[in-house]
Amino acid sequence: MTERPKTIAIIGAGIVGVSTAVWLQRNGHQVILIDRKGPAEGTSFGNGGILASCSIVPVTVPGLLLKAPRMLFDPNQPLFLKWGYLPRLLPWLVKYLGNANAQGASRTAAALAPIVGDSLQDHLALAEGTGAEKWIVPSDYLYVYNDRAHFQGDAFGWELRRKHGFTWGELEGQAFHDYDPVFAADLGFAARLRNHGRITDPGQYVKDLAGHVQSRGGQLVRADAEDIVRENGQVVAVRTAGQNIACDAAVIAAGAWSSPLARKLGLNVPLESERGYHVEFWNPSVMPKSPVMVAARKFVATPMDGRLRLAGVVEFGGTDAGASEAPIDLMRKSAKAVFPNLEAAEVTEWMGHRPAPADSIPVIGELPHIKGAYTGFGHHHIGLTGGPKTGRLLAQLISGQQPNIDLSVYSPARYTKAGQ
Repeated sequence: MTERPKTIAIIGAGIVGVSTAVWLQRNGHQVILIDRKGPAEGTSFGNGGILASCSIVPVTVPGLLLKAPRMLFDPNQPLFLKWGYLPRLLPWLVKYLGNANAQGASRTAAALAPIVGDSLQDHLALAEGTGAEKWIVPSDYLYVYNDRAHFQGDAFGWELRRKHGFTWGELEGQAFHDYDPVFAADLGFAARLRNHGRITDPGQYVKDLAGHVQSRGGQLVRADAEDIVRENGQVVAVRTAGQNIACDAAVIAAGAWSSPLARKLGLNVPLESERGYHVEFWNPSVMPKSPVMVAARKFVATPMDGRLRLAGVVEFGGTDAGASEAPIDLMRKSAKAVFPNLEAAEVTEWMGHRPAPADSIPVIGELPHIKGAYTGFGHHHIGLTGGPKTGRLLAQLISGQQPNIDLSVYSPARYTKAGQ
């Protein structure tokens, strides 16, 4: 500790908020988790479950601008749009696609690498002594391609990974199928990355971490946070419908629902919900050896406790509309194509919201104009992967400690009037 103990209100009890709470408690602070549904009831419940340290390459790579329109009109491609939402989406979309070039993608990769590059070790450090350790499994992570030429078509992304220190082995033809025979015969190449990991029950993992926070005196308030109360430029409380919750500092870690609160603090973050789906096959007849990203179909498949989870697909349609049938149908069809012998006792489905900033870089840090107001949201596809490091960085900032990485690229200051 370098400062007096504080009371910190954390808005959002997903992986980022709960990680922040764990590290703040270890620094001697009191914490209050505020969430309308409770821990891990949103994206932290339904994510892909992979500690994907190598996932530093954004969706906005060169060529996306040409591919995206074709994908939208092909029902076999993993990109969907609720067309009635397009007018609201358009301002964000213009900014998002403006980053779909080599310079933008390289800038994003450089920003993400320090947040996610040691994810397995970050999770092990976070979970130590909490009872949640049992859900963490070190593993390989495979990117599966049709063949070598298909893999080489992703050369830009793999070169970005190489630049940031990632190495991989190549499994081709029979060597790939010897490594894991569950895949369809027409898949003939994989890039194998070691020192990754998976969470065998993401929802329960975050719930167990939150339970640990409560066991150490942390409070859990189930409520909608309506505003952050300030006096003389200093945070003094979080306002909910029923009460003002007094605090010395507040952290916005509400994922795709962070924008309304951020706007009330003078932050204009171009943030959209990138709606994602998962399909779970319970007691499956086959299970891949390691978590995999199937490049041709843009989904991940992760062995979990009692089931195989397929997660992925991109749909734009906001946070209010219900789930669509077409993405689920595509994932079921893709599962059969990739794992031809897959059968299951039961199949369940889920839809959730990834918080997608237009530059694909999370918003982490203290607001320059409000003392005690912090943000930790906007992790796009890598919230689980980057949650522990983000939480630790926020705890360090709140405790008056100096993080060992440059946080300027994540700073919320870039979304204030002075930063625009």
